Amino acid sequence: MPQTAAPLRYRKLNKEIQEQIEHDRANHINNPYKANDNRAVRRDPERDKSSLLRPAYIRDIDKILHLPLYNRYNDKTQVFSFFCNDDITRRGLHVQLVSRIARNIGRLLDLNLDLIEAIALGHDIGHTPFGHAGERYLSEILYTETGRYFNHNVHSARVLDLLYRRNISLQVLDGVLCHNGELELEEYRPLPVKDFEDFDRRSEKCYTVGREAIEKLVPCTLEGCVVRISDIIAYVGKDRQDAVTAKIIDENTPFSSNIIGSKNAEMINNLVVDIVNNSYGKDHIKMSRAAYEDLKTAKRENYEKIYRNPKANVSYDEVIRPMFNDIYYRLLEDVLKKDKESIIYKHHVNYIKEGMKYYTDRFDYGEEEPNQVVADYMASMTDDYFVELYKRLFPNSSYSIRYYSYFE
Repeated sequence: MPQTAAPLRYRKLNKEIQEQIEHDRANHINNPYKANDNRAVRRDPERDKSSLLRPAYIRDIDKILHLPLYNRYNDKTQVFSFFCNDDITRRGLHVQLVSRIARNIGRLLDLNLDLIEAIALGHDIGHTPFGHAGERYLSEILYTETGRYFNHNVHSARVLDLLYRRNISLQVLDGVLCHNGELELEEYRPLPVKDFEDFDRRSEKCYTVGREAIEKLVPCTLEGCVVRISDIIAYVGKDRQDAVTAKIIDENTPFSSNIIGSKNAEMINNLVVDIVNNSYGKDHIKMSRAAYEDLKTAKRENYEKIYRNPKANVSYDEVIRPMFNDIYYRLLEDVLKKDKESIIYKHHVNYIKEGMKYYTDRFDYGEEEPNQVVADYMASMTDDYFVELYKRLFPNSSYSIRYYSYFE
């Protein structure tokens, strides 16, 4: 007899919280801690002013959606790189899941849903090819050459703010910079950012200090805090689904849980419920201690059973790492020589400079520090582009990626 799956356990909002939400809605009582579009701060305050047709954060959503790098989400690894399977999550789906979960929490807490969406859609736009492994390899090289770290959250803010000069609001950039899906907290209390000078100081510290500085970041808005925890909610159960699809684990692999459940659907529902039950009407975002401990356990078990599984990690250190090194130093040589016929100029430097010509606050990207130019270019690549570029630059290399086919 086939084994019957255990029924999913869906928790519900506390009766008192549900009644309070319904009362506040009926009486048009708004959340006093909600971000206001009219308070959006931009580097150029004379441009992109909030209007009835296009409120501030809707403008930011539109700017992010129309960036070329947004298209590239769809061919960037979320977790699993080497599986030819269209049902496995790529980064493009991940940012949509983060947005959907965060907006649902924000809807129940009466927060600014447009600000939430803008942060969620932009939070990974500076991510490298090949996921966190690619991020780690690029950071290792950049630190060796410059003493500066590469982190995708910092680079995502750089893409939106500097490389593409989109005059994105400080509130969105702060939410992007301060998202950290690897570090969960029981409670998120917004940490005010005074102005762009303050934001720039925090960003620079992330480059020079690295993880220690990043771990101290907390978004300046409740909306940013909601996106940060939703990033974790979006992947912790979904990665288990994908691991089953990739045959890294099977459907009966045991996972511990006292509160949030072990399947993706119940984990999303139960974490959203717990956050709303513990955050409604407050100036911070909070989980119960029990849910927080359960979430930490879930992440630990994902590392033990999925992320460190040899099948999930095949080819990374043995193949992808040396490919990163080879590409980086070949491109760096071209930038140092100012070889305008190099692919890095044709596909990146000229592209960035062309986009800047429409903005009065542009800078001469051609004079940017060479290692930073290479890091910018490599971070912008999709997985497939990275592989094709490697073949073009090193046609006789022995490095080859082993993909699991559709039919294995």
